[in-house]
Amino acid sequence: MKDELAKRLRQLAVDIESAVAKLGLDEKQRQLADLEEQVSRPELWNNPDHAQMVTRELSSLKSIVQPWKVLQAQANDAIELLDIIDDELADEFAGQVQAMEKTFAELKQQLMFDGKYDAGDAILRLSSGVGGDDAQDFTEMLERMYLRWAEQNGFTASVIERSPGEQAGVKTSVIEVSGPYAYGWLKSENGVHRMVRLSPFNAESRETSFALVEVLPKIDAPDEVQIDDKDLRIDIYRSGGHGGQGVNTTDSAVRITHLPTNTVVTIQNERSQIQNKAKAMEILRGKLVAMQLEQHAASLDELRAGDSASWGSQIRNYVLHPYKLVKDTRTKHEEKDVEAVLDGRLKGFQLAYLEQLHS
Repeated sequence: MKDELAKRLRQLAVDIESAVAKLGLDEKQRQLADLEEQVSRPELWNNPDHAQMVTRELSSLKSIVQPWKVLQAQANDAIELLDIIDDELADEFAGQVQAMEKTFAELKQQLMFDGKYDAGDAILRLSSGVGGDDAQDFTEMLERMYLRWAEQNGFTASVIERSPGEQAGVKTSVIEVSGPYAYGWLKSENGVHRMVRLSPFNAESRETSFALVEVLPKIDAPDEVQIDDKDLRIDIYRSGGHGGQGVNTTDSAVRITHLPTNTVVTIQNERSQIQNKAKAMEILRGKLVAMQLEQHAASLDELRAGDSASWGSQIRNYVLHPYKLVKDTRTKHEEKDVEAVLDGRLKGFQLAYLEQLHS
């Protein structure tokens, strides 16, 4: 038993070392030390916006680096401990080895996140398509699905813009998702989602409805994506506000159009025109970067209008009638428990997509 455990532990230690090297965790550790030093300086807080960006980056890096460092230390300690325990204790020790192997299997999924923005946060933009009330209801179901997915997987998610439908559901919803590799996990969701079901709005009628999901990398730093001011048209108009006593009737809503690509971003849910403009620019940067990745363009200047996630790129079908099945059109991965998928169980689809990318 001890010999077998020792062999497994030595292999685990080698695998961890290899993964740590591939993920560049030593460099991330140095970045972490630098950020911790910055946070310790009182003058950092003279600029609260910059301070918050630094602390967010610090928290994100910690959540990536620390689990690997802890596992690495546990494996090395276990190898030393195994040398001094007797065979009777080795049986109990096997459970700890198995737990470490399971942790490694989960952590090594990070090796598939090799895109430039994969480790960072994400912005989801959901838009209802053909299907009227059914499509808007479906879009709201997707909104809930992603919020539940975030909750179940340790991500922070907040709805930063929402346009309700006249009768039901939502026309558009913008969700900000924060946490390690949020964009890496969610990029599998980019494209058109299609639902087939008996309509709750039209008795006994089988309806097909569509929703577009755009997944954008969240880019806080303005200098990371250089956008020429002459390429922007900024329109200010009256916001619809949040409703009730908090209704905002000032001219604070912002619509920004990137003229070369005809990319439009509208934000009205923030409290001021300045906040709305900042959030709209953040989303615009993400949209242009997503277009750049899709089009394999060397720079923003090479982007072609209308070539971002479009209504032609259908990626997933959700069938609730006459049978129940969710199937991805790219990977062919499928789940029969539609309710569980709509309640946030997306890991199977996401892993199948990542594995296909790296096959």
